[in-house]
Amino acid sequence: MRIERNRYLKRLISSRWNGQIKIITGIRRCGKSYLLSVLYREYLIRDGVAPEQIISLELDNDINVRYRNPMELGAYLRQMASDATKDYYILLDEIQMVEEIANPYLPKESHSTISFVDVLLGLKSLQNVDVYVTGSNSKMLSSDVATAFRDRGEEIHITPLTYDDFYAAYPDEKRFAWREFVAYGGMPFVLQKKTHEEKAKYLQDLFSLTYIRDVIERNRLRADTDTLDELLNVVASAVGSLTNPTRLANTFQSVKGLKIKNEPISTYLGCFIDAYILCKAYRYDIKGRSYIDTPLKYYFTDIGLRNARLNFRQQEENHIMENILYNELASRGFSIDVGVVEYNHTVSGKNIRTQLEVDFVVNRADKRYYIQSALTTADEEKRQQEVNSLNRIDDSFAKIVVVGDNILPWTDERGVQYINIEDFLLERINKL
Repeated sequence: MRIERNRYLKRLISSRWNGQIKIITGIRRCGKSYLLSVLYREYLIRDGVAPEQIISLELDNDINVRYRNPMELGAYLRQMASDATKDYYILLDEIQMVEEIANPYLPKESHSTISFVDVLLGLKSLQNVDVYVTGSNSKMLSSDVATAFRDRGEEIHITPLTYDDFYAAYPDEKRFAWREFVAYGGMPFVLQKKTHEEKAKYLQDLFSLTYIRDVIERNRLRADTDTLDELLNVVASAVGSLTNPTRLANTFQSVKGLKIKNEPISTYLGCFIDAYILCKAYRYDIKGRSYIDTPLKYYFTDIGLRNARLNFRQQEENHIMENILYNELASRGFSIDVGVVEYNHTVSGKNIRTQLEVDFVVNRADKRYYIQSALTTADEEKRQQEVNSLNRIDDSFAKIVVVGDNILPWTDERGVQYINIEDFLLERINKL
């Protein structure tokens, strides 16, 4: 099944020969390799690049194990790109498989090492190569790597399939696409599964056989898989709700009967974020223009993975829709916060300060949007509740309510736009 991933392909194309190493990151199995090794390679060939000028290596393939040694890798790539009269594209898949080794040219007591970072920076100095790599886990986002690349690397972070990707590739009747996406999310291989049992097993196996093991091994955690499993379950149940490590620890104590301190929970959550399983959104005081550190919200990178954590039992449409909307905004390159609007009013002669929530405050460059996720606005009282926070924001940025109801787009007398969730995700009406 062919899935185009046009949003990310355009980013790769626009970054050709920009003098930086293109580092494609994302959760394992989200389609990074397919984007680089299939879609982008095909584009280059269509654009007139000779196949022999495209140097590809799949570093997770056992046939290429020798190139997991950084010195072997560097020597091989320089040899392949040795003709200075030609331009070469170097496509390296799963670069984190390259091991860090001791520098053989310096004494052991120096503790000097050579890593894939050294190889990539060395290749960047060559005028006739354009370098692209994929990486799947925290090893690609460690502070050391980030410091080493500085302004010499461009991260292109990709997500599981957006609804637009999913809808375009959905093989059956399109009217069932939304139902399937809400349940099973956008991990590409899900589209190849036919039954609920097959899809559920695939998503659950990703956790048990890939993600959890990877988190433990990469971070050398002492936690057992059961603890991490339960933490993910607790977070999955609280998607769209404000929380923090203290609240999560209390939930463990009251619901699971497990006593875990705040610090380990915070560490584990950080590991899940580094592995791209979870994302977090801080609260932002819109009028005060300041951030509120805690509590905050956690979202799953893919809603199907979230549902699989809970064996597809907790299907709260409002929380699922909010998570999907968060992921969509992230895929469009926005920074995302949870908005807070405070106001004073009088109740029974007493002055009261109330906080209202705006689901998402999204920013990109000089653009900002306030976005509310609402399952329904059919009832006027419910609609007023949803827009109360938006109506108390006195700046001129666009305000949008994304609605689960199958409505035609419209704008109210205060300038608030209303749009159906599918129309928004497919960019049929409003293009942010």
